[in-house]
Amino acid sequence: MATLDKVSVDLMVVLGTTSMPVHQVMRLSRGAIIELDATEQDEVKILVNNLPIASGVVMVNRNRITVEVKQMLPRAPDRR
Repeated sequence: MATLDKVSVDLMVVLGTTSMPVHQVMRLSRGAIIELDATEQDEVKILVNNLPIASGVVMVNRNRITVEVKQMLPRAPDRR
């Protein structure tokens, strides 16, 4: 198990998604507002190497944005 301590994985928290035409993407600039399909109360998806592993909620703790894990997702049989 000690060898796994040094392995890095990509962890991503997905707040929401949206779809937009390429011409709108090309016009994005600093300060642009992108509307997502989620509200501030919705759970977020937690992914490791693009695989969903958990869900959680966004929290603000001492002016820092954090995520509290609420539920671990069951592992797919081929991912054990």
